[in-house]
Amino acid sequence: MENFVYIFVIGAGAVILFNLLFRKYDIPTIIGYIATGVFISLIFGLKGNSNLNFIAEFGIVFLMFTIGLEFSIKHLMSMKKYVFVYGSIQMILTGFIFSLSSFYIFGLDMQIAIIIGFALSLSSTAIVLKILNDTGHVSKKYGRKALGILLFQDIAVIPLLLMIDIFDTKDISVSSLILTSIISALILIVLLYFIGKYILSRVLNAVVQENSKELFITTILFTVIGASFLAHYFGFSYSLGAFIAGMLIAETPYKHQIEIDLIPFRDLLLGLFFITVGMQIDFVVIATNIFIIIPALICVLFIKTMVVYLFLVLLAGKKVAIKTALSLSQVGEFALAIFTLLSVKNMVDDRILQILTAVVVISMVLTPFILKNVVKIADKMEDQDSIDITQDHHYEIDELNTKDIAEHKNHFVVCGYGRLGREIIRQLKAKGCSYVALENDLNLVERGKNNSDNVYYGDAAQKSTLEKVYIKNCIAAIIAVSNEQKSELIANSIKNLGYDVNTVIRFADTIEKGLYTDFGDHFYLVKEREAVAKEIISKALECKNKG
Repeated sequence: MENFVYIFVIGAGAVILFNLLFRKYDIPTIIGYIATGVFISLIFGLKGNSNLNFIAEFGIVFLMFTIGLEFSIKHLMSMKKYVFVYGSIQMILTGFIFSLSSFYIFGLDMQIAIIIGFALSLSSTAIVLKILNDTGHVSKKYGRKALGILLFQDIAVIPLLLMIDIFDTKDISVSSLILTSIISALILIVLLYFIGKYILSRVLNAVVQENSKELFITTILFTVIGASFLAHYFGFSYSLGAFIAGMLIAETPYKHQIEIDLIPFRDLLLGLFFITVGMQIDFVVIATNIFIIIPALICVLFIKTMVVYLFLVLLAGKKVAIKTALSLSQVGEFALAIFTLLSVKNMVDDRILQILTAVVVISMVLTPFILKNVVKIADKMEDQDSIDITQDHHYEIDELNTKDIAEHKNHFVVCGYGRLGREIIRQLKAKGCSYVALENDLNLVERGKNNSDNVYYGDAAQKSTLEKVYIKNCIAAIIAVSNEQKSELIANSIKNLGYDVNTVIRFADTIEKGLYTDFGDHFYLVKEREAVAKEIISKALECKNKG
């Protein structure tokens, strides 16, 4: 135990130092966590621990739960083309190519080559969705397509694990295993649906009545972990159970508060997951097989990118296709789990698995840098057709500083000081309108102060923040953020205040518009193509005239 505490203290210190250093050079925090894993591996000689890996896996579990919250059953059905059509095309094509490559290059049995080939087709849900969420790009066209394909890949893990059992089992027939898995899946879905619809909503309602934040968080943690273990009991991944539970809770009025409360747990466990990835980097294996690993890495990244690009370019255009393809070019964490299982069952030579593991981990390390520059790469391939007013990044900062705001009346509350928010404020000032703007990116707040704009640092999704800018006295609230989930979160917070605040929201497409169908007459929607500041100001001023 003392040794564990010692390792924990050293590791926590390394995380802080690496991330403080890397942030100066705008290097993603994921790399800081992976670097910490490498550091721990070199200092303490640890190459992984089953208990640590098990705990770290719950970083992905909590991530999939929050994704489920954001994409309810209604959302999933609206994205069925991205999930089931694009996802299946990607998996079948890349799986076929990698299976043949594994068969001929490594001389494996075709059955094992198929498992490895399709494992290499999987991308990293943990890394890609974390970065897309952090940047707000999960709600963009390429983000939606990437998410849809990732969801299909997570589902595809189930038959891959089943294949390992089939090829390793001599006594049980294939048909029996498949039938058992189908029955288990049906039972799991029915159980989770019944619990979510008839039990969980009542339990949550009773917990909320107690007005205890600790009890509320405990209930949610129990729900996430309980759904995960239920899925695992029936032979599926922990993350699939969490995702289904998230989709069911997304239908309840508590989804936004749950998401806010779970973010610290999710990010902490995801950090631990990335540390375990760093611990699996074996520099001896890399140095010994460098002339195999590097060409294999290049081929894997190139093939995965080209497969997605070639079928999406016909359906979504060059720019969206290349962004989606580059986002999914890496190999994911589930491939590592599959390789570990193959090693335990002695189905593949350890040297081959070590080489493949090195390829997977290096591809994951490269991903944050690829995603950071994905827009620049796409812009070089195709000139931007029109100015995109939704490119600003938003970060999750829940504390605010609005003590110096004087009481306002008949003013506008602008949520977001990105490109759109700045243009809205410019036009409000030109018309002589009083306003208060909220932004949770300190750099943008500083920019606003330098422009002499009335911008304050705070999270507009928090009810206390909205109260401090006297939203009950305002003519209209204008939501000018690019992140679809953040926009919906702010709209819900305004709605739940109970003041019937006139609220103007931009929306991207019919899917996003559907999120606001039940919000009432005080919410006004403006199509993204029309969502220039002039159109939004016009809609906001209509609220003034009505008042």
